[in-house]
Amino acid sequence: MDATAIIVMLIVGAIAGWLASLVVGGPLGLIGYIIAGVVGGVVGGWLMNMLKINLQLGHPLADQIVISAIGAIIVIILARIIA
Repeated sequence: MDATAIIVMLIVGAIAGWLASLVVGGPLGLIGYIIAGVVGGVVGGWLMNMLKINLQLGHPLADQIVISAIGAIIVIILARIIA
């Protein structure tokens, strides 16, 4: 993984985490958004793969942002239930 891929992953994670915080509420801060988005990307990707759902939004980056946001929503809700 090169530096560009890492930067894109962090940006997608931050956007997805921010979108998730808009849905479930609560400020997470930039680091919180990135962590929720990146972990959400893993959770969302796994979930979409298991359910055999393939988003076709027209651009792979848009697909990844939506999938990561869905996963981040799940991660934030689970974190609140556990805490």
